[in-house]
Amino acid sequence: MRSLTCDVLVIGSGPAGLAAAYEAKKHGAEDVLLLERNDELGGILQQCIHTGFGVREFGEDLSGPEYAWRWIARARSADLRVLSETMVLGVDHSRRVVASSRALGLVEILPRALVLAMGCRERPRGALAIPGSRPAGVFTAGTAQRLVNIEGYMPGERYVILGSGDIGMIMARRLTLEGAQVVAVCEILPYISGLRRNLVQCIRDFDIPLHLCTTVTEVRGRDRVESVIVSRVDEQWRPIAGTRQEIPCDTLLLSVGLVPENELTRMAGATIDPATGGPVVDEGHGTDVPGIFAAGNVVHVYDLVDDVSAAARIAGRSAGRYVRQGAPEAGQRIRLRAGENVRAVVPQILGLAALEEGPVVLQFRARHPVEGPVRAELVMGEGAGARVLLSRRHRYVRPAEMVTMSLPPALAAELAAAGDSARDLAVRIIE
Repeated sequence: MRSLTCDVLVIGSGPAGLAAAYEAKKHGAEDVLLLERNDELGGILQQCIHTGFGVREFGEDLSGPEYAWRWIARARSADLRVLSETMVLGVDHSRRVVASSRALGLVEILPRALVLAMGCRERPRGALAIPGSRPAGVFTAGTAQRLVNIEGYMPGERYVILGSGDIGMIMARRLTLEGAQVVAVCEILPYISGLRRNLVQCIRDFDIPLHLCTTVTEVRGRDRVESVIVSRVDEQWRPIAGTRQEIPCDTLLLSVGLVPENELTRMAGATIDPATGGPVVDEGHGTDVPGIFAAGNVVHVYDLVDDVSAAARIAGRSAGRYVRQGAPEAGQRIRLRAGENVRAVVPQILGLAALEEGPVVLQFRARHPVEGPVRAELVMGEGAGARVLLSRRHRYVRPAEMVTMSLPPALAAELAAAGDSARDLAVRIIE
């Protein structure tokens, strides 16, 4: 087995991997190696031919491939090493990586710091347990997106889409523009699970029927999907008797959520947060395994690619700093957790020393939408006696849209003075 060494190894070359590798190089890592299992860099961006990327990062409205190529050009200008067509087989807590490479065969890589940037994957039909037969014609929305945009193949003519995730809504528009008929988009929740702009631009602008509180309860067909049965659901997501409706179609697309791709993270021994499906990280996106960092959708699923790149920059900077200076002193550490109407918060660990150096941005999602003024608060303690440390007003909150809160460095002194009582803080959203 061939053995390689490097300062920083980044696994994955999507928007997170490219940004993390570039930033690590800029911040002191002389030898940065980027691994990609496909033959091209850019990850999922290469099949996202719609616009909406790069407004924050580049000040332009770009397509996915355009956004990817901007970052690929940056990576090339930084003289990063790239090893494509390379599949990582294993990672351990010492950062030893074993991979299979088309160019090098079986290879062992020993980096001084490791950044995990594998992205996320779609939930398949097997995760949903939809009753019925198993005919051809059931695809995830992302698979259909690749077939249409990369392979030039239309997987069907008459579609039902289950779920109102962003990829599903975008594909509803894309398929309509290609001449297909999208007869229904069914969402089990009483609200959409994707961005509001996609509801307007992809569903309403094309008069595509959207059915909330509705799910697919049966797939029918022998060799190919012939129809699906949809039913209304109650507040516990149970089908309501007497609401079954058969919709003829030849293709069912699934857009029912994304899951962080963390098999390698588990191999490395990093703690996984069950609320996000990603590793527990600190303000520098470091995991609880020394020298291993996580970037982008591996940590939690983002709604905007510009936010993926911004978070990956933090992970890359931290990896570069680790190579130069080693692990920072632990100091006082604070656990951040989800409070009222908050599903999860990232980072989960906050170091006071890092907060003293500059603002730390918290990212979190609401459990339930509130279409009206709300307050996002950082609190110490619980219940009526909770002490509000920081409060920010928002016009609304929606589960599909990330909420952020910037913690100012001045807060560090207050937390230090509070001592042990400040070791556990909560983020909550209240009306």
